[in-house]
Amino acid sequence: MHKLYKRHILGGIIIWLVCNLLLACHDMRFESAEELSAFVYNENNHYTQHKIINGVRFDLTYKPTDLMVSQQIGDTGSDTRIGQLRKQYGNHLYFTLKMSKNDQELLTSAVSNRVEFGEMVHQLSFEMQEKVQLTTSSKEAIAMTDFIYPRMYGLSKATSILFVFPRDSRVLEADYLNFTIADLGLMTGEVRFKLETAKLMKEPRLF
Repeated sequence: MHKLYKRHILGGIIIWLVCNLLLACHDMRFESAEELSAFVYNENNHYTQHKIINGVRFDLTYKPTDLMVSQQIGDTGSDTRIGQLRKQYGNHLYFTLKMSKNDQELLTSAVSNRVEFGEMVHQLSFEMQEKVQLTTSSKEAIAMTDFIYPRMYGLSKATSILFVFPRDSRVLEADYLNFTIADLGLMTGEVRFKLETAKLMKEPRLF
């Protein structure tokens, strides 16, 4: 009976450890905005991906809700303020697309004259809703809510654009999403990133 009791206790401890490990993996929480950001931008965690095609580097990052929140408040927000911002950002999906050539933004490295410069500026500023698509595994298109392209005037190493899409039921029910970028005149052809929906549903959190 004594050995049986000890086995029972040991078995309970093992189950408790396994359950806590699974919960920890499922609910990833970080103490600081820097830790959360480092986790998201580490490609091993699958929130950031990159491809290099014809010398052009594409980096796509899914930005979890709390990463957007942390950019507003850092590590100092109150519970009330954090809750408000989570509600504000939680209804949308946010993706940052960075494009570069020779470690420079496209307007510096991928155009050779004023005409090409003007065409590229127009594409990046006004045409990205036609150039970028988000589709589900069943090939349903998710209409883009907005995109933001800040001009960096050669001060950055990459052209960076923030894309916003609704977090609707079609997204949550899909097995995966495809984020597709049409050729921007850089001879890359269509560039596609595959995103696991499970990663979007079990995203890392702050605090």
